[in-house]
Amino acid sequence: MILADFGVSSPQLDQKERGFSFALSSCLDMRMDKRQELDAWRVANKWSERDLAEIFVEYGEEREGRAKLLAREIVHSRPIETTGDLAEIIKRKSGYGKKHPATQVFQAIRMVVNDELRQIEGVLPLLAELLEPGGRVGLISFHSLEDRLVKNYLLEASGQGMESKLKILTKKPAVAGKNELVNNPRARSAKLRVAERLSVK
Repeated sequence: MILADFGVSSPQLDQKERGFSFALSSCLDMRMDKRQELDAWRVANKWSERDLAEIFVEYGEEREGRAKLLAREIVHSRPIETTGDLAEIIKRKSGYGKKHPATQVFQAIRMVVNDELRQIEGVLPLLAELLEPGGRVGLISFHSLEDRLVKNYLLEASGQGMESKLKILTKKPAVAGKNELVNNPRARSAKLRVAERLSVK
């Protein structure tokens, strides 16, 4: 069995000094691997307005007009030193809805800093090869971009007729129930998809 959890690490999110959270103002970092050069400070302070707008659309799933507005405000507010400063800049151009207005921008920057989607793209093709026939793989994703990669991979690996490597066992992804959400509210966006390795023909 393989269980792949593509979510970010909750203990790291809760460490103020790691710079992931707009609720805990700290240095702009967001690196899962502290050895790498690219961090959130470099993205927020060095990237062009155009590049920022593009990642806000692609990885933060912001509307294009809003993404451009936020990117322009960030560039004009440089230098930006802390997560709190960045969140305040975004809040100035937004109103509060059901979630904090900085949520999607922080998601986009974090995903770019850690190259998260490419990490998933690199892992997915290996999974079927690592399983024995009858072995199962569970894939947990936490937002639509991750889930789209997982869903497309499973459809491709299971849709090749006699050459298929996997059989999908979950017609719809499993999600957290009410009891789990009481103890683990971060599971509210989690989706679990499961597949079984078919016999090698």
